Amino acid sequence: MADSCQAPQGFLAAVREAVGPDHCLSDPDLKASYELDWTRRFGGPALVVVRPANTSEVAKVLAACNRFQVAVVPQGGNTGLVGGSVPRRGEAVLSVGRLNRVLSCDPDEGLIVAEAGTTLASAQAAAAGVHAELGIDIAARDSATLGGMVATNAGGIHVIRHGPMRARLGGIEAVLADGTVATRLSGLVKDNVGYDLAQIMAGSEGTLGVVTKVVLHLVPVPPFRVTALVGLRGTEHSPADPAASVRSVSEVAVALAIRLRRHVDGIDALELVYAEGMALVREVLGLPAPPDPGADAWLLVEASGGQDPTGMLAEAIEDSPGVTEAAVADDAGGRARLWAYRERHTEAIATLGVPHKLDLTLPMKALAEFAGAVRSEVSAALGGQVDTRVIMFGHVGDGNVHVNVIGPEPEDYRADDAVFRMVIRRGGSISAEHGVGVAKLDFVTAARSAGDLTVMRRVKDALDPSGILNPGVLLPPVA
Repeated sequence: MADSCQAPQGFLAAVREAVGPDHCLSDPDLKASYELDWTRRFGGPALVVVRPANTSEVAKVLAACNRFQVAVVPQGGNTGLVGGSVPRRGEAVLSVGRLNRVLSCDPDEGLIVAEAGTTLASAQAAAAGVHAELGIDIAARDSATLGGMVATNAGGIHVIRHGPMRARLGGIEAVLADGTVATRLSGLVKDNVGYDLAQIMAGSEGTLGVVTKVVLHLVPVPPFRVTALVGLRGTEHSPADPAASVRSVSEVAVALAIRLRRHVDGIDALELVYAEGMALVREVLGLPAPPDPGADAWLLVEASGGQDPTGMLAEAIEDSPGVTEAAVADDAGGRARLWAYRERHTEAIATLGVPHKLDLTLPMKALAEFAGAVRSEVSAALGGQVDTRVIMFGHVGDGNVHVNVIGPEPEDYRADDAVFRMVIRRGGSISAEHGVGVAKLDFVTAARSAGDLTVMRRVKDALDPSGILNPGVLLPPVA
């Protein structure tokens, strides 16, 4: 297989014919933005960047890659964080950025059909035009594309209510490695004729095919939506209750999240930020003081429904241990101002250098203990030799925490390895919503059983027998 920057004779002519010379990029300056991922930690040279405009052109490009045995990396908005959507050893890049149309948005059927390069924000705008929502949202909405979100089974802030991308899928169109186009776009909830192509492609990280069209289920816009930012502090022994135990702020946050899930109808989001991250966001972006500026952490809560959830939220939060102050908003502008403290973490962290972004899920019962131990584990792994900052935030309602380690060089994996081992020991997952890519490849065998990996490899071999689709991603090499 060709995986260097020397193209096999005839290959470039074939892809130029497929997409036109203006969309077959070989100039280093034109390729540069496709060759490095969002973290700036992963990337490499691309043989060529090919930008097809439709499914037919995607099929022609993949047929040419298969014919000439050229490895190809599918790429959407290139917002990935694990090196799974950028070239590494001179592969061709197939960008779906020109496949960016919303094809239909039907509130009666409750479905939106869009091409894979459509940004999440564009799809959300189309849904809003028929007074509907997608049921999925992420901070990178302006850049992330629907095809990439399917490929990584993206999660985001509404998983606690509506599930990840896999749960939103009503159908898919994808092109296989040899150029075969497989289409299942009916959107029917009950359609059990054979294997589910959409579910097979979800989370496959471009190793089984290139997604070209996506069908998503819509949800109605609720009449009421309320957001609260709640200040939290760790609790100590109470003189009034000597038996009460000391609880860290992480324990306080997890306990409150569980209480809210149980007692408040229509919880959409439960997001946790800590004091260090809050201070950084305010410093970098000039945000005003949150409720209780001296808090140890803040829980951002959003709830919606046919009735105003404010009363239920207030009742659940009132007198909860560790709660200090809260700010509440029920208008779009006010809610956006509260969300900024959480959503702009990634932007602020990027100003510190190249981060090691570790996207993890833990059982709720293990989350607080993990959060309390992770800094010392990272420090021990680095032997005290690296000036390091660890900033955490995440979707506490579903156990997903984003650990950002700033300080180690991009190629230094000691902190990554230590955190992944912590997660596996506690029964968690090393990849919550960003995929495995190349960043976590060494830990896949610890995270999946031998039987699981055998099945995954057999599916890969069946759909991509030559192994041209995103080689080196997701599946570790056979020992």
